[in-house]
Amino acid sequence: MAQKPLTNHLQRRIVQKRSVKNGLPPGTLIHTGEISDRKVSISVMGYSPGGVVERQFATVEEYLDNPCESSVVWVNVEGVHDIELIRTLGDRYAFHPLVLEDIVNTVQRPKIEDYGDYLFIVLRMLKSTETDDFSSEQLSMLLGNGYVFTFQEGIAGDALDPVRNRIRSGKGKIRGMAADYLAYALIDAVVDGYFSVLEEVGERIIDVEEELTLLPDQKALHRIISLKKEVIYLRKSVWPLRESVSFLERGDSNLLTESTRLYFRDVYDHTVQVIDTVETYRDLLSGMLDLYLSSISNRTNEVMKFLTVIGTIFMPLTFLVGVYGMNFKYFPELEWHNGYFILWVVMAAITVTMVIYFRKKRWL
Repeated sequence: MAQKPLTNHLQRRIVQKRSVKNGLPPGTLIHTGEISDRKVSISVMGYSPGGVVERQFATVEEYLDNPCESSVVWVNVEGVHDIELIRTLGDRYAFHPLVLEDIVNTVQRPKIEDYGDYLFIVLRMLKSTETDDFSSEQLSMLLGNGYVFTFQEGIAGDALDPVRNRIRSGKGKIRGMAADYLAYALIDAVVDGYFSVLEEVGERIIDVEEELTLLPDQKALHRIISLKKEVIYLRKSVWPLRESVSFLERGDSNLLTESTRLYFRDVYDHTVQVIDTVETYRDLLSGMLDLYLSSISNRTNEVMKFLTVIGTIFMPLTFLVGVYGMNFKYFPELEWHNGYFILWVVMAAITVTMVIYFRKKRWL
């Protein structure tokens, strides 16, 4: 399988730039990520054991004028580059200015913060693409009493469709649980998306490893380096998430029920599995890089050994030719009738003897 180079999207994710916020006071809303070309939208899912209500809004004013009355309300905002939309929601629900700042700053480290009335959770959402790569966007989540707000960057597609389908179909216990269970379901869906991405990365690592054993060339080296960058990015995305899930499992927030903490323990186990897999891939790629360098070194040594053997064989021949190429007037062998042929026989015998000796020593 041919591996494609890192997309510009992922390259920009690896090299995070926050210099636009230099010197600004805390709480200043400056969008520091990529601006999506998709239209900003707000989707609302309100549900209870009795049914589901779904609505779509194009503006924040439409959403505020049509509140959803349900046991649990999930508000999903697509497009955090709209600063006024984020500020309006923050003012309406009294979200802390630092929370709003982190929402629009899309290069945040995965984390969790307890603000008393709500929990603020940041994680990276990965999704496989058709180009043998994966997309990445920041998912910010606000868990409160009876509601969950999620903020996405606006990249096409996400990993949350399984949760939407479970709410619509009423399968499982999600409709009968509180908002903390919805937060668990969303985080679990994001972590499950990591496994899909890791499976594809693993297949590409196997392909590169097979190619490396057959022909270690510059192309294989570029693929190894590209995969190392992706694995490093995966590691940066999942390592801090373990701390956040551990807090949800063991924290003392009143927004988390004891029954839901058990499910967060399962997510924690999945997160540890993802970390173990990422570390395994990183070790494999480091070993493959060492294997590539060793292969190149061995090939160079083989070439140098061959050239050295050829040079050694020609040294005595060059000596004989040099001796009989001297311009002395009195040279005894110059008068031999078969001297030329005798010299060729002697040189051939020297060559054959040296080749046999080198083969016996396994230098050839």
